[in-house]
Amino acid sequence: MLDPRMIRGLLRRTPVPMGDAYVYLLRCRDGSLYCGWTSDIERRLAAHRSGRASRYTASRLPVELAFAQRMADSRAARREEVRIKRLTRAEKLALVAAASPG
Repeated sequence: MLDPRMIRGLLRRTPVPMGDAYVYLLRCRDGSLYCGWTSDIERRLAAHRSGRASRYTASRLPVELAFAQRMADSRAARREEVRIKRLTRAEKLALVAAASPG
């Protein structure tokens, strides 16, 4: 029988199929930005809005989606999340502005 920890480890290393991964930025009540990735943007946003997704956003409700980008797979989404988290606040705001319509 496989150890459940081993199964979780294998699942984490298996990329989500093409187009089923997103990197996103949330704007919190205090104006801060939260970056994450998900395979289901609607479900993840609902979890954030209900305070169940992360301690950071739960203490800064309400949150709104400021930016979302579809990625090729979960590995690409995780890499982009790391890249975005390394940006300065000004660079993150420029990313949001560039992606906003109008």
